[in-house]
Amino acid sequence: MNLIKAAATPAASRFGPDALILDAEAEIERICEWLRQTVGRDLRKRGAVLGLSGGIDSSVTAALCARALGPSKTVGIFMPEQDSDPDSLRLGRALAERLQIETVLEDIAPSLSAAGCYRRRDDFIRQIVPDFAEGWGCKVVLEDALAGRGYNISWLVVADRQGEQSRHRMPLEVYLGMIAAANMKQRTRKQIEYYHADRLNYAVAGTPNRLEYDQGFFVKNGDGAADFKPIAHLYKSQVYQLAEALGVPEEICRRPPTTDTWSLPQGQDEYYFSLPYREMDLCLYALDHSVAAEEAAEATGLTPAQVEAVWKNIHAKRKVAHYLHAAPATLLQDQPTV
Repeated sequence: MNLIKAAATPAASRFGPDALILDAEAEIERICEWLRQTVGRDLRKRGAVLGLSGGIDSSVTAALCARALGPSKTVGIFMPEQDSDPDSLRLGRALAERLQIETVLEDIAPSLSAAGCYRRRDDFIRQIVPDFAEGWGCKVVLEDALAGRGYNISWLVVADRQGEQSRHRMPLEVYLGMIAAANMKQRTRKQIEYYHADRLNYAVAGTPNRLEYDQGFFVKNGDGAADFKPIAHLYKSQVYQLAEALGVPEEICRRPPTTDTWSLPQGQDEYYFSLPYREMDLCLYALDHSVAAEEAAEATGLTPAQVEAVWKNIHAKRKVAHYLHAAPATLLQDQPTV
């Protein structure tokens, strides 16, 4: 029996700002039961390994694994690189200390440098900003996603050594090249996670919430790769509810969701999502439960037209997510039986 297949049932009967409130303790117990079955009996592994970023999703996932499997059977891995926010490591360590789990520190910057991650990214940037040099910062941002086009236009933002920022339209080649280089970070981290999982005979935990899982906010064969994903059914706002019940450090609970991918600070809503997570959660729930745009607008503080624009964007991202979720294509007709 798949104990976690269905989404957690909201407590509110009428759609509104409180529609996603759940019974956190009951949901924690439900997930923990599923974790023990999935890791121990289905996957036949001794424990769980996961990357710790100091963010809410990896923190809640680690706390769930520690509660379900035991702190001695949960290993957190810190994998900073040269663009990482120092707070990520500091907060990740605070969480690990709170949970009393084993941790490993793996600096992946040398591996990324050897593979050309930073050089490749910078070469693409210089195609449109020739002066871009060491000591400068960069990030990729979305244009207004409420415009209702159903697709996103991304911009490159760079900052010189004095902190002066400029914004630039990117040709498709530059955008794809920068994203390809950045994705090397996630795939390198996943390689490290599976190394430690293999040596311990542990399973690798994935950390996407429902919003990220649904909308494809992960790298294929990078942070999208995992043996189990215990919070993929939970909206981001529900993950925060579990964090409080699990005793995740308050500073992590108050930390805005970040990408921690580019050298300039950046929130997830600036990089990928149309709105901050609270409004995105409600829009996603409303779309999936056939809530009228007018009712969704009242709950989110948007206009009905803006809600429709967000829904159009959700549909567009789901098309991208379909490829990201897909298994390798084959001509196999018969699947082997276990």
